[in-house]
Order: sequence, then structure tokens, then C-alpha cells
Amino acid sequence: MFEPLLRGWNRRGLLDAQYEWLFDIYEGDEVVVFDTETTGLNTKKDAVLSIGAVKIKGDKILTSQSFEIFLKPTKEISVESIKIHHIRPCDLEHAIEPLEGVKKFLDFIGNRPLVGYYLEFDMAMMNRLIKPWLGVTLPNKQIEVSGLYFDKKIALIPQGNIDLRFDTILDSLNIPRMGQHNALNDAIMTAMVYIKLQHVHRI
Repeated sequence: MFEPLLRGWNRRGLLDAQYEWLFDIYEGDEVVVFDTETTGLNTKKDAVLSIGAVKIKGDKILTSQSFEIFLKPTKEISVESIKIHHIRPCDLEHAIEPLEGVKKFLDFIGNRPLVGYYLEFDMAMMNRLIKPWLGVTLPNKQIEVSGLYFDKKIALIPQGNIDLRFDTILDSLNIPRMGQHNALNDAIMTAMVYIKLQHVHRI
């Protein structure tokens, strides 16, 4: 009910008319699954280090059209975060400026729906980069895979606690883990989760 109003309010802040297409209603059959690696989990202070994304068309993951970029950090990378994402300062020697990376990301996603796991966090991190430049937050439709999983699972155990950890979801759906933990591999695994959930009624 309120989505069109919020969308219209957001659109008023657009600072660059070249990006009006972001607000067009998407009529295709693709979604984009994306993930970020960051310096930490504070959406107000931490920085995006890498973005990985892949398109899904129907039931096919278009790995040939995958997207992966590394961004120059705007703050020091902590030892704790390196232990999680394994991105070291030396790995970012050829990283690009955050604004350049965001432009490439928008060109890749277009106005397609965005899919992710813990998507709220990734959206918040991207919007921190986008809003100061464009004056708006990403208006793309958002699909949270843990929410899709919950809806399927709750049918079997309506009074139970649903474990929504990513590894648990992968195991439940018999989805193999990719090799190295990074934004692109996580996006591809999330894409597999999304497709699998389109074809099961209960888990």
C-alpha cells in the first residue's frame, strides 16, 4: 500500500536524470543476486570492499554474466574482518574507487529485482555509497531468501524455531558449498538457494 508512495518520495531526491530508469517498473524475467564483503557489520561506519553478483533468468544462473569488483577501502581493514572475508590490503592494490564501482554495479543490475541473504545489510551498505552521489536509495524490488525459506519451513513446524543460518539453509536444500568464501561465490550459492526454493512447496 505504501510502497508506491515511498518510491515516489525517494524518486524526488534523484540528482542525476540519467538514472531515471532505475525507477521504471521492471517487466523482464531476470533477477540479480548480490553480496558484499565489508570491513565490518556497522552500516554507518564500515566500508564495502567487494561486490559479487550474478543474474538469474528463469531457472538458469547466468554465471557467464557474473559481476565481481573490489573497491578501495575508505577505512583500515581490521584483522577480525580479514579472518572472515580473507581480503588483505595487498589484495586491493588494483581496486577501483567506490564511486566508479557503484556506477558499474548499477549498470549491471539495471532495474531488476535484487535477491540476497541478509539483503537488508547489503542494501544499507550500497545505499551508503549511492545516496550521497545520486540522492536516492536503490528502488529495486528486494527478495530475501531467508524469508522465502522461512515461509516454506514454517508449514511443517508452525510452532518451532526456524534456523535461518546460511549454512543450515544450504544443508537443508542439499546445496553444495563453493570453494573460497567471497562475495561472488556467496552470490552464486544464494542464487542456487533462490532457484531451489521456487520449486519446493515444503522443506
